[in-house]
Amino acid sequence: MTPEEKGRLEACTREIAEILYRNAEAKDAEQLKTLEGIEIAVREQMLENVSPKVGIFVEKAVGQKQGKKEN
Repeated sequence: MTPEEKGRLEACTREIAEILYRNAEAKDAEQLKTLEGIEIAVREQMLENVSPKVGIFVEKAVGQKQGKKEN
């Protein structure tokens, strides 16, 4: 990863975290007042919003492998 890519990743990750926090806060602001609540909120946000998108990484990797097998 280039330094530029690392910087971009950091900026995007920070922005995503801010969006997810606002979403969690809108759902249940009280939940974010305890460590347990924060852990639950993070887990929920990851499962609902982040993990499905990471599947794109797997799809691309599998697609590349299948493309190589066909050649």
